[in-house]
Amino acid sequence: MELVDCHTHTIYSDGGSTLDENIAAAEARGLTTIACTDHFAHPAFMDCAVDESRIAELGSRIEQARLSHPNIDIVFGWEADWYEGCERDIPLFKAGATFLLGSVHYLGEFAIDWSEDTRIWDAEGADEVWRRYAQAWCRACFCPVGFDSMAHPDLPRLFENEGYAPSLDLDPLWDDMAEAAHESHVRIELSTAGLRKSVRDFYPAFELLKRFRAAGVPLTVGSDAHSSKDISYGVKEAYACARRAGYASIDVPTSSGEWRRVAL
Repeated sequence: MELVDCHTHTIYSDGGSTLDENIAAAEARGLTTIACTDHFAHPAFMDCAVDESRIAELGSRIEQARLSHPNIDIVFGWEADWYEGCERDIPLFKAGATFLLGSVHYLGEFAIDWSEDTRIWDAEGADEVWRRYAQAWCRACFCPVGFDSMAHPDLPRLFENEGYAPSLDLDPLWDDMAEAAHESHVRIELSTAGLRKSVRDFYPAFELLKRFRAAGVPLTVGSDAHSSKDISYGVKEAYACARRAGYASIDVPTSSGEWRRVAL
């Protein structure tokens, strides 16, 4: 079975491994595609993002890696945060990237996935964080910059086993998210990152994944690796999960900017 990983990070943003280390791990595990999707965000408080002065350097390193590793497709992408005004910033720094993975990590200036700062969770409560997140996520789907896929769609589940589980019925929010993804023609990501965290599950939850499938929303798969040891983590299991939800294939970006489809 062809293995791909469409969500990885390097030391250019908040990853702990170099690009070469990630690619070596991908080759050792038999991947045919790896997407380098370091964080991009312009506001200074989003401090996990790439230093904008090093974007050209990263692009050059990816070009060099393609020459050194011709048997694997190395896709230059960004995990680009959605925020008010991002559609003005992202095109200025896209710099040859062919894949935009959209994400919502912040509500205003408060991160929703950083265990060292849970102020928004404590101040507003899990129900309100979920409501605001779902609203922001649906807006991100329609962002004019044109995200190719939306990363870890139900990210607020990260803390559900750590005292921040919502009490409201999530079904209406999940219905809104599936409709937004369908209407905006964006893909969504089946992420294995939650398997390595206390949530111990994929993003999105299976019931939300089934909603995306019923709405005809295409799928990408990624590990969200921040270390070379996590490259391709759980990808085979993600394929099996996608099949259980009714998916027969996944979408894969390419270094040329085209897309291809891999049967599950």
